[in-house]
Amino acid sequence: MKFWQKIFLFSFLVFVIIFNAASVMVIERSHNKMLGQEINNALSQNMSIHSSVDAIVPILRIYDSIDYEKTVLTSIANEFVEKNSDERVYMEITNDTNQMVFSNTDFTMPTHREELDKLDVDEINYILRDIDQHTILFTSNITNINNKRYVFTYMKDVTPLYQDRLDQYGFFVRVDLAACILYMLIMFFVSRGLTKPINQLNRTAQVIAQGGFSERVRLKSKDEIGVLACNFNDMASVVENTINELERNNQEKQRFINNFTHELKTPLTSIIGYTNFLRTTKYNEERFLDGLNIIYSEGKRLESLSLKLMDLIVLQEDHFQMEEYDMGAVIAEIEPALEMMAKEKQVSIITDCEVGKLQLDKDLIKILIFNLVDNALKASTEQQSIMLRTYWRNGRYILEVIDQGIGIGKEHGDKIFEPFYMADKARSRNYNGAGLGLSICQSVASIHNAVIEVSSKENQGTTIGVIFDQIVPKGGMNS
Repeated sequence: MKFWQKIFLFSFLVFVIIFNAASVMVIERSHNKMLGQEINNALSQNMSIHSSVDAIVPILRIYDSIDYEKTVLTSIANEFVEKNSDERVYMEITNDTNQMVFSNTDFTMPTHREELDKLDVDEINYILRDIDQHTILFTSNITNINNKRYVFTYMKDVTPLYQDRLDQYGFFVRVDLAACILYMLIMFFVSRGLTKPINQLNRTAQVIAQGGFSERVRLKSKDEIGVLACNFNDMASVVENTINELERNNQEKQRFINNFTHELKTPLTSIIGYTNFLRTTKYNEERFLDGLNIIYSEGKRLESLSLKLMDLIVLQEDHFQMEEYDMGAVIAEIEPALEMMAKEKQVSIITDCEVGKLQLDKDLIKILIFNLVDNALKASTEQQSIMLRTYWRNGRYILEVIDQGIGIGKEHGDKIFEPFYMADKARSRNYNGAGLGLSICQSVASIHNAVIEVSSKENQGTTIGVIFDQIVPKGGMNS
């Protein structure tokens, strides 16, 4: 059973039960109230008759005649009946021998009268009886006259009260039927309307389950379902972002594997090819030296690739010892090695370092600087210079490597941090490059909560800045 059907059915059942119960209670309460009024009126009338008889008892005692008593009592009863003739009232007077003194009943009296059992003087009993499709209210009392007991029974036809109750029930059945039909129509549309947002959620969930992660629920209500839809959309956004991130990671891993396979295949092909050539060719010193040089160069290239891959693997770990170091002092430690690297290309290294004590992993920072300078050297030509400087700006410490080399084209700007990506593949391979340097630098920067900014113009040079967002006191100058 669908949810809207459950709402419709259960609300309809509750309505029917409450509406019918309330209506029955109102009808019965009204009937009982009117019946109670009729009973009270009948008891009052009986007491009024009793009072009238008591008033003439002294006169009856003077005459002390049975015929006179009957005549007087009959006269009182007739007067009373005539006065209430339009209300269908009846009177019956019997003596202690159960002989009839007066009666105007037009129906057969019951043989057994429960209301007369154990009836005492000055006491009134009443009972309701169904006689000949009529409901009669009987009220009885006893009066002593000259040592004789007379039973006065005042009766009233209360059939209209019960007929009125039946009429009310008939009217209620018609109203109940109309109300139920109207309620069913209203609740049909209400329940469908209430569950419409849930159906939208369900359809959206099905679309997302089939791969449409950009699908969203479009609801503007501010009730609980609207809040649920908002949370559902937030969840769908998180799922979409996670799926996209997983796809990007998967693509990056696949690209990494493809590039790694390609970079590994090229030197291995050269090494295997020249080794086989030297193995199957007669010895020629010049030819052998050329082949060995190529094998050596490709071997160094493999070595560089393996070292950089090891750096990437190490950077994937998350346990690094951060200690406070002066960045200028770290650069001073590796400055001789940097100058030796630059000397091979006849490029000069210029340092301008401002003291900056930061929380660093010194070995990783050295890897960062070596890779940045190595990339700058590959982009530079003879007699050019590379500046390595550090300084404070707006409470942040900045490390910059500035070269005067070939620069980076705009089409490569958003890809240079990808593993194995090389803007100038020929130049990079000439220097045993594998396109891993900037990827390693970005990982090191991320570990230190730093960001890397690149500014470059083709044939004018490149500036790579590493911005450390660590608030520490400024130091002096060191160059």
